[in-house]
Amino acid sequence: MFEKSALARVFFSLVVAAGVSFSAQAEQALHKGQAPGYFRTKVGALEVTSLYDGAGAFQFDWLKGKPAAIEEIGIAATANPHFLDGNEAGFLVNTGAKLVLVDVGAGPWFGGSAFGHLGESLRQAGYKPEQIDMVLVTHLHSDHVGGLTSKSGERQFPNAQIYVAQAESDFWLSKEIAAGAPSNAKPFFDAAQAIAAPYIKAGKWHTFQPNEKILDGMTVVPLPAHTPGHSGYQFESEGHKILFWGDTVHSINAQLPDPDVAAVFDIDVEGAIAQRTKLLEAIAGKDVLIAGPHLAFPGLGRVFKARGAYHWASTSYSNRWEER
Repeated sequence: MFEKSALARVFFSLVVAAGVSFSAQAEQALHKGQAPGYFRTKVGALEVTSLYDGAGAFQFDWLKGKPAAIEEIGIAATANPHFLDGNEAGFLVNTGAKLVLVDVGAGPWFGGSAFGHLGESLRQAGYKPEQIDMVLVTHLHSDHVGGLTSKSGERQFPNAQIYVAQAESDFWLSKEIAAGAPSNAKPFFDAAQAIAAPYIKAGKWHTFQPNEKILDGMTVVPLPAHTPGHSGYQFESEGHKILFWGDTVHSINAQLPDPDVAAVFDIDVEGAIAQRTKLLEAIAGKDVLIAGPHLAFPGLGRVFKARGAYHWASTSYSNRWEER
């Protein structure tokens, strides 16, 4: 029997004789890519898939509010460079009978190359754009509907029926209102009209009134003020609920502690504050999953209230398909 030290010397000698080197590996190229941009969760019998469109940050000067509140946000943002980090996302609801998208990201119409990845995420999730039956539009800002249409005017979801609130469609598609809009708002009008045009021409653009029935198991939740026809959509299945709240909240860190903080994109600032405050009070602590297109991916979580303030319980990533 050899002693352990003798065995080690023999092994080392064999390795050296075989020409094996213990030197460091050659430098390896960085992959840089990330995981596919989708996340699935279960809501009753529904399968909901978050679809990543891109990441960015909500600019500090896009926030509006009382000086003291904005100063506090500024201090927090200085201490934490990611305090205002955000996201751009859409959501796919598979009802078992239909494939329904709620918002479709920016496409080529907003944010440059940082956004516009929802189509890729959809394919990675196992679906094709031509499979989509319906698109429910929360509002017609280009970062929510830009994925509908290419810059050359091609419908990206050729078989989908598009649904948008009548008040929203009337406002953004009006040539007269666009002509009188401030210069910084005109690009939003131009984009909305170009994005909608091919669907209108194909007879696939549909408008609805606030209490109109569109889809079984889904209720329209009117949330006007951010834009005139801004709408949420609540799905319910087997006693479970999920609410797609659009731009009710742009920044969780800034607007949940103080719902009076508004965004420059709110057409009716006071109205948007009132809508946000009312909705947060209604859902806080309730069994309602929230889906927000600007929240950290996957953009899902719940609102609760503690110590007189609203808080966010985010749905964290899991590789299991289950109720969260």
